[in-house]
Amino acid sequence: MKVLVTGATGFIGRQVVHRLREAGVGLRLASRRPERLDAGSDAMPMPGFDAPAAAFLALTRDVTDIVHCAGLNNDQGNATEADFRAANAQLSARLAHAAATQASGRFIHLSSIRAVIGARASATIDENTVPEPQDAYGRSKREAEIAVLDAYASHGRADAAILRLPPVYGIGMKGNLATLMRLADTALPIPTGALTANRSLLSSQSAARAVWHLLCHSQPLHPVYTASDVPPVSVAAIIGAFSRGFGRPTRLVPMPAGPMRAAAILLGKRPFWDSLTATQICDPSLLASQGWAPESSTLERLTEIARLRKSRLPV
Repeated sequence: MKVLVTGATGFIGRQVVHRLREAGVGLRLASRRPERLDAGSDAMPMPGFDAPAAAFLALTRDVTDIVHCAGLNNDQGNATEADFRAANAQLSARLAHAAATQASGRFIHLSSIRAVIGARASATIDENTVPEPQDAYGRSKREAEIAVLDAYASHGRADAAILRLPPVYGIGMKGNLATLMRLADTALPIPTGALTANRSLLSSQSAARAVWHLLCHSQPLHPVYTASDVPPVSVAAIIGAFSRGFGRPTRLVPMPAGPMRAAAILLGKRPFWDSLTATQICDPSLLASQGWAPESSTLERLTEIARLRKSRLPV
């Protein structure tokens, strides 16, 4: 077994590489920044979406399986719809077509729940959720999912799978979770009456374990899987966990949602506020039924991340 990991220097890609190395798997690593990879690795630059077909064939030659982590994340505030489509959908399509022609094993494509639901909507998400992406990032991820599965189907193959992830936490995380962690490291009160929405999260280590599980378990692949920690946790509890890690008292204030929402609108932060107050619960039952064990100590892990961050901050 030799696995190609794209996006190998990224937030999740690094964890996938670490997990596969622990398993003793041969690796080829692809990154837009190959200079960041270990010297002596079988490493290649990640082709752009418009690279010649030969570049994708060279990348997938002599590997058995592919884990596709590379892509443009939604924390890139200046990215356009065309940028997301090129980096996520078109790149994934070209990689999948090359892999389907010459890689004998499985293709695991890391996607996001944004492919099926917007950040401001409340819902329970599983493999049967009807896709309704609400922004450029979500649309590009959904298009990428379709492209990967279609590429393998066009070669008469059913050994590609989509792994949809909720917000992923770990050292180096970005986005709303990083914002909440910064908030927790202040003396600001936490309005618990407004932040009771439950959210499913996933640790970066659990994401990597899910990838390894899908690569090596003996059952046929389903087209789509959803991963998450269990149980979901409230936004107030997330901030509280970070506060404990920073050694700060958790200042819980029973403030109703109405005034907080009005203040967010006045400050031009309504999208962020709506995303904080939406309940989004992922159901990982399908993946768990095939032997994957979800993380169940989410708040303890968040506390440890904040503790580690505090220890690394300059005095």
